[in-house]
Amino acid sequence: MENKHPIQLVLALFIFIANPFQHQSIQAQKKPNVIIMMTDDQGYGDIGMHGNPYLETPNIEAIAKQGIEMETFITYPNCSASRAALLTGRYPYRTGVTAVTQVDHFMNTSEVTIAEILSKNGYRTGIFGKWHLGDNNPMRPTDQGFQEALVHKGGGIGQAAGPAGNTYFNPILEHNNVSKKYSGYCDDIFTNATLDFISKKDEKPFFAYLATNLPHFPLQVPDKRAEPYRKMGLHEDNALTYGMIDNVDDNVGRVLTKIKQLGIEENTIVIFLSDNGPRQRRTKNDVYPGRWVANLRGTKTSVYDAGIRVPFFVKWPKHFEKNIKTKTMGTIIDVFPTILDITNIQAPDTLQIDGKSLLPTWKDNNASNLDDRKFITQMHYGPTPFKYMHFAVRTQTHKLISPHDFPHGILYQPKDDELQKVLANLELYNVEEDPSERINLALKNPKIVENLLAEYENWFDEVTQERDAKGIQRIYLGETTTPEVNLSRFDWGGPRVLSKNELGFWRVKTEAGVYNISMDLPEITSNGMAHIKYQNVHKTLPIKKGQKQIVFKAISLPSGIGNFQAYFKTGRLATGPLFVDVKRVDLD
Repeated sequence: MENKHPIQLVLALFIFIANPFQHQSIQAQKKPNVIIMMTDDQGYGDIGMHGNPYLETPNIEAIAKQGIEMETFITYPNCSASRAALLTGRYPYRTGVTAVTQVDHFMNTSEVTIAEILSKNGYRTGIFGKWHLGDNNPMRPTDQGFQEALVHKGGGIGQAAGPAGNTYFNPILEHNNVSKKYSGYCDDIFTNATLDFISKKDEKPFFAYLATNLPHFPLQVPDKRAEPYRKMGLHEDNALTYGMIDNVDDNVGRVLTKIKQLGIEENTIVIFLSDNGPRQRRTKNDVYPGRWVANLRGTKTSVYDAGIRVPFFVKWPKHFEKNIKTKTMGTIIDVFPTILDITNIQAPDTLQIDGKSLLPTWKDNNASNLDDRKFITQMHYGPTPFKYMHFAVRTQTHKLISPHDFPHGILYQPKDDELQKVLANLELYNVEEDPSERINLALKNPKIVENLLAEYENWFDEVTQERDAKGIQRIYLGETTTPEVNLSRFDWGGPRVLSKNELGFWRVKTEAGVYNISMDLPEITSNGMAHIKYQNVHKTLPIKKGQKQIVFKAISLPSGIGNFQAYFKTGRLATGPLFVDVKRVDLD
């Protein structure tokens, strides 16, 4: 061949020298790039094209115009559950996730994420923004398949996960598990890191997960973003929220522009969605005046549709038609199997995936693989799921609901008389004809109620059995790869956590070794004693009024599992520290 066509060989060599990136571009075409952009507490009504009279979101909507909008896309009503479902394709109860703080958001390290599977199949994987599935080894993004990670701790910047005093401006973030202070506004920082990640030139396709923490509380945004909405006369909370969404929209535009500039737009699938509905109302006294919710009922933490129906747009040029709308119900657990379907990657045979691929629907709106499906969601507080409390079973046409006005107050096992009342007051809606969930059809359709209730009962028994068998994921202390661990109130458990969050303990797995343990203290009003307890180890040191920190040096801890306790007493009732730094010092 070489002897017969020397001119062609010379020409090919010349083209390669003139354009050295062409070869790697061809290699990258073998599998598509994947970008998922997920916002935080952006409701279905927080999109201009969904009738919002104040907000314009042209860049987000461009994804829909260039591709597909799923008008009925259902998630979980809280942050961690939706994120666990997105990354694993499994119901959150299976993964260990029930809610958003203390141990409730810990995803079991045995879970297989989409990042792990893609990474093992030649992808570069990166997360930028919010993780919210555990801050310590072995639950961090880098423990679950992400090769590059720039994230904040906990459920939001400024929360108890720390560091103390962190804000959306010039925040301290975790870059590949190392704390670092950044300059700028958080959403811009996360987007800049995403752009750098997708711009890296190599032969590998990439998976970029831009999980901004906007527009989640606290409502912090540059004034230039909020000012136009203030001039409209909107409530300050709405002005700030819409300013944050405006910032998100600009950064979505930057991502879309970058993939076009890089010449990879046609081989990149882009997904935009939110994790749950808007933080408009948790109780009757927590309301954004005038928040536009597209006539949907409920809020974040609610299983009514405003809490779980979110915007969802996807585009993949030359593979999907443009400006398509489908009413077929998609769900958060479907993203995982859909990406595997698109990339032609097989999941491990032992992995039970609850979701279904959306690809047939995206290619043909008349596809039937999602007919007659049921999606079940439940929301409460605390690590123990309680049967029948605040759940919904949603089909394409109907929805069975066990409502609750304050799901954060579901802390203990209800008594039988309360459960009888709950089951007697189940609600049923035809969500196709009545999307605002106004007309309760439960009394007129008892057979539908009983059928959907049976679906829920079977689901609950199955997923909680798997969860209980695994137990709550433990934090690892003393491993050579992670000799120093920072424990916060955000990650502790115990009965007093459910009251005023002033005392808890950490479920840990330890390596035998020598540790220095420091406690950051809240305001100390009188002299007392600080305590460290773990297995058969119990150490004390005196503390004085006004003291801010106490350090226990050279403490020998045994290997094993248990509850690590750190607390102080200035009276008879113990109180916990703000942070505990546990550092193994015998590894050198």
